[in-house]
Amino acid sequence: MENQTVIDALAALAQATRLDIFRLLVPLGEAGMPAGSIGEQLGIPNATLSFHLQQLKHAGLVTPRRNGTQIIYAANYPAMDDLIGYLTENCCQGEPCLTSCGCTEQLSTEN
Repeated sequence: MENQTVIDALAALAQATRLDIFRLLVPLGEAGMPAGSIGEQLGIPNATLSFHLQQLKHAGLVTPRRNGTQIIYAANYPAMDDLIGYLTENCCQGEPCLTSCGCTEQLSTEN
């Protein structure tokens, strides 16, 4: 994953409304949710919602699809997995992380 892609994704998620939208979509799977329903559930006006969805789309974190007159948004799982993989690729010296590995304890004592 390229650094600029990671920076774009993290920048998109570093805003409260966009983070709320993404977290709402993640458990919904490929079914996603219509834009209007996202706005209703989170209390976001349409114009504001459109802006934030565009930012998430530009960062590659959500994918839209048309269903009649609705636009359905879903979390882009491969992009999410790539981002998480990029952020953790050096964890545990390349070995699969285990909850007992102590890397989180080591990080908290270093900070």
